[in-house]
Amino acid sequence: MAIQLIINRELGLAKNENPLQGSFIIEELTDLVEEAVLAEFDRITERGGVLGAMETMYQRGKIQEESLYYETLKHTGEFPIIGVNTFLSSKGSPTILPKEVIRATEEEKEQQIQTLNNLHARNASVTKDMLHELQSTAIHNENMFEKLMEVSKYCSLGQITNALFEVGGQYRRNM
Repeated sequence: MAIQLIINRELGLAKNENPLQGSFIIEELTDLVEEAVLAEFDRITERGGVLGAMETMYQRGKIQEESLYYETLKHTGEFPIIGVNTFLSSKGSPTILPKEVIRATEEEKEQQIQTLNNLHARNASVTKDMLHELQSTAIHNENMFEKLMEVSKYCSLGQITNALFEVGGQYRRNM
């Protein structure tokens, strides 16, 4: 049933006869997407290409802007999404108004802290060297993924993050 609703409501293809057999709607949708992509390429080119756009943080701003726009349409119901803001079950949708935030119990928190302390104690002899190698890899612009996979076996996310902050600094969003 949901597939039928998605085709009818979200895609709108059921409003047209034979949408996949040389229909005008597929050609029109393809042309619209192509036009939008080429317009975006032009905007990036105006900013000096990809590197120029990155320096002015164009892509990041565009992603944030589009995300906010999408979420606004989704929450107002202007952009129908089956099971999220249209055709809800009798219980409603947990994505729109969650009833409660699930929190960890004190026991779970303590268990997680103990697990972290055990990781630090178990790998204390190799942690410093591993983090130094990771920093060196970052400084020399080498393969970070490979090194991160190895370091994550011995170090916590906090240790890795702090080590990388030391060599690369921390990102601060421009306002």
